[in-house]
Amino acid sequence: MRALCNEEFLELWESGRRLHELDRALLTIQASFPEAAEQKPADWPLGRRNQALAQLRTLYFGRQLQGWTVCEKCGEKLEFELDCANLLDRQQEDSPQTIKVRGCTFRLPTSRDLARIADVHEVEAAVLRLLDSCRLRDAEESETHLSLAWSKEEIEELGEKMSLADPLAEIALSLDCPVCKNTCEEALDLPAFLWAEVEARARRILQEVHALALNYGWHESEILALSDTRRAMYLQMVQA
Repeated sequence: MRALCNEEFLELWESGRRLHELDRALLTIQASFPEAAEQKPADWPLGRRNQALAQLRTLYFGRQLQGWTVCEKCGEKLEFELDCANLLDRQQEDSPQTIKVRGCTFRLPTSRDLARIADVHEVEAAVLRLLDSCRLRDAEESETHLSLAWSKEEIEELGEKMSLADPLAEIALSLDCPVCKNTCEEALDLPAFLWAEVEARARRILQEVHALALNYGWHESEILALSDTRRAMYLQMVQA
C-alpha cells in the first residue's frame, strides 16, 4: 500500500467521478495497492475489499471515522464515530471461503455479484439473485435456480453463515436516539463514505491551487509539487 501524491490523488478523483460507486471503490484500491492489479479486487470477498478501504481511509484521513445519519422514527440527527482499527480487527484472515447449506456450496459475495444486482430494486429478488450468483454448481445442476427451491428460513440461515464467514462484508452501526429513545441499526456504506471524503479533499486541493495560481502565477504542477506544509503556509500569507 502506498500513499498517492496530490497529483495522483486528483487523477484518481477525476477518473472516478463518472463511475459507479462499486467501480470507484475498486479504482481507489488499485491506485494505492499496486499488487492489486494482478489480484482482481472485483473478485475479492466483500470483507477483503472493505478491509482494504478501511486501510486506505486510515492512510489518507486517519483512524477515526465520523459521520451522521437520521433517526428513522423521529428524524433527529444522530452522530457516530468509528475507529477503523476496530473494523480491521473484525476481518479474519483464516475465514472459510465457501459455506454449505442443505448440501449446496456457496462462495462469499464479491463486488461483481453486487454489480449483477445493482439494477434490482426489490429486496427479496435482489437477495435471491445474489445467492444464485454465489452458488457453486456442478454440471448436472447448472440450470437450477435458487429461487425455486429455497425457503425463507434457509435463506436467512445462509445469510447468517455468510456474515460469520465474512464479518466485514457488511458494517452495521447500532445507534440510540437521545430524543425518542429509539434504537436503530444503520449499515455503513464504506465505499460511498470514503469516496465522499476523496471528493472533498480533491475539491479542497483544487481550491488551494486556484488561490495560489491567482496570486503567484504558478502552474498547477508547481503548486501540487509543494509539500502540504509549505502550501498551507503560502495560503496563510495569501489570506493575510
